[in-house]
Amino acid sequence: MNSSLALIWTITAATTLLQAANGLLQALMPLRMQAEGLSIASIGIVAATYGLGFSTGCFLAPAFIRHVGYIRAFASLAAVAAVVVLAMTQAHTTLAWALLRGVIGMTFACIFTVTDGWISARAMSSHRGRILSFYMICTKLALMVSPLGIALGSIDADGFFMAVSAVMSLSLLPIAATTTEEPPPPRSVSIRVRSLFKAAPSAVVGAFAVGLINGPVIAITPVFGVSIGLSQDKAAALLFALQAGSLSMQYPLGWLSDRADRRYIIAGLAGGTTLVSLLILLTSASGAQNLILLSFALWGGLALCIYSVCVAHACDIVDPGQIISTVGTLLFSWAVGVTVGPLLGAWAMDMMGPKGLFIYSTVVSFILTIFVVIRIRQMPRPAAKGGFVEVSPTGAAEAAISARAEKNAADEGVKAPSEMTRNPANCDSTPQLAPISASATAKSDTSS
Repeated sequence: MNSSLALIWTITAATTLLQAANGLLQALMPLRMQAEGLSIASIGIVAATYGLGFSTGCFLAPAFIRHVGYIRAFASLAAVAAVVVLAMTQAHTTLAWALLRGVIGMTFACIFTVTDGWISARAMSSHRGRILSFYMICTKLALMVSPLGIALGSIDADGFFMAVSAVMSLSLLPIAATTTEEPPPPRSVSIRVRSLFKAAPSAVVGAFAVGLINGPVIAITPVFGVSIGLSQDKAAALLFALQAGSLSMQYPLGWLSDRADRRYIIAGLAGGTTLVSLLILLTSASGAQNLILLSFALWGGLALCIYSVCVAHACDIVDPGQIISTVGTLLFSWAVGVTVGPLLGAWAMDMMGPKGLFIYSTVVSFILTIFVVIRIRQMPRPAAKGGFVEVSPTGAAEAAISARAEKNAADEGVKAPSEMTRNPANCDSTPQLAPISASATAKSDTSS
């Protein structure tokens, strides 16, 4: 238990630093591109390449983690991200921004597969929602505060990019210095959207819809703020409001989702996002800055919390050995949405002006609400598979032997004794993911 808590604290600390850098970068990039004369459509394209890179990274992440382990995967990819951010100081065209943003997306996909999968694997089903919520609270706090750093300097200077790179480098310290043992390599290493959709359709569609909505809103919000007459500082503060709202709601929603069908929570959040998107249209037209900030906080408290509930819902259903693949599949679904979403959001703004962004948000969140409500009516609440019981820290050799025994047993159509012991619920009739081949080399993963 103590080693599990140590690992959770380690991962949370590292990811919080990484997300602090990411939050400042999210505010900096669109404002820097706009200052250099790039159009809203170009900014949308750059945001979409993040999702494309993220999708690619999701396919690569499981095999990479299996090959080098969790710690080396995190450390090497965070170092790459830090170098790429420094290269952004020399980007002056849409193509250059898009290529660099795509590489950042690829590295973050692998990193989030490591962190989300590690956290999910250590959490019992009865506490998973709250543990994920605590993890998300810390990372969202970093995302919330860091965009305010825009007010400390000029976006035309390179100092912000250097600061982002430095904080990304610091995120290596908690992971590299940990003395606790990492989990054994994942048995399942490929993306199986169809299999997970059969087991947990609300989670898959929810993750995809979250990408469709959150991707353009987070990427274009600073430009949206400037377009409705806010200063650059106030426009960056809208990102603060989004993350502040999400932070305030994350743990209560995790606590509630541990006590109810998580699909009700997903439907409620999506329905609330629909209503608040309409509210933002009204407040932005009024020009009242405090009401605009409050509306964005409400929106963030709803829309930005959907993904973690989707992860908890899916991890309740699948076998513990498939959690990494499940997290990767959900991240892939999110990444597909976040690839397409900024293009649609930017198109809506070009066609209808600033209000187009939240008209688009209203439509997508309403469709998600209807889908999940239909699923609830069609299918009763699925039974949880149970949580992951921590593997004893007896060394990598034992973990490798255990994994090989399980694979051999699976090839023969029989469950390995260790798997039966770890997850007795395998004998029930709850839908499961199909066995996943370890030979696949492609996978795609996200955040929040």
